[in-house]
Amino acid sequence: MTQRLLLEGAPPRAGAYAHAVVSDGLVYVSGQGPKDPRTGRLPESFDAQVQQALDNLAFILDGANSAMTEVIKLNAYLADLTNFDSFNAIFEKNFGGTLPARTTIGCQLHGIMFEVDCVAKVRA
Repeated sequence: MTQRLLLEGAPPRAGAYAHAVVSDGLVYVSGQGPKDPRTGRLPESFDAQVQQALDNLAFILDGANSAMTEVIKLNAYLADLTNFDSFNAIFEKNFGGTLPARTTIGCQLHGIMFEVDCVAKVRA
């Protein structure tokens, strides 16, 4: 069974997609940017944008009965690759001993400096 999730309290979607899709014991989380769902604002600094996007990811994973510790594969998108070291430090702080497989991509992003998506296990 496939379940498409639109979660109340999650960051607003920027297009026509689900926050996440759960299928066969895995959750596929759509790209999450740094918009604070409570205020609707974007943090100004790169570091704050990364942390907010990871917080948004954690919120959606929780709503899908998963968690950051269950992330298997993560894709990170940086508008400026000179921020890689900063991103990596924040990433490691958030994932600690449960590092997932990861791809980091430098790309053009619309009005933000960072975006993230992932695939995670649903908790049993």
